[in-house]
Amino acid sequence: MDKFSPKALEQIAAYFKVLADPNRLQILSLLREGELNVGELAERCNSTSANISRHLSILSQHGLITRKTQGTRAYYQLTDNSTYALCKLVCENITQKINAQKDAFN
Repeated sequence: MDKFSPKALEQIAAYFKVLADPNRLQILSLLREGELNVGELAERCNSTSANISRHLSILSQHGLITRKTQGTRAYYQLTDNSTYALCKLVCENITQKINAQKDAFN
């Protein structure tokens, strides 16, 4: 890894901390398919609107999603597909490791 200032490393750690929650990863995955509102996300995540709103707030604070108002509803969308690409890379790596462990026990 390149040399980063302590301030930059703090920001990088904060970014990964945001991604360290399974609920937020699920929300990001759903938003990759297209914009959704809180109710739609709550239904698809089998969660409450209040819980989804809390996670959306965190994702928004860190610039991973944006909010767009249409009438009385707010819709959320990804701001940058590189976040999804990073998650996909990590998930594929973990899946390979899990499959290798399964093969070792068969």
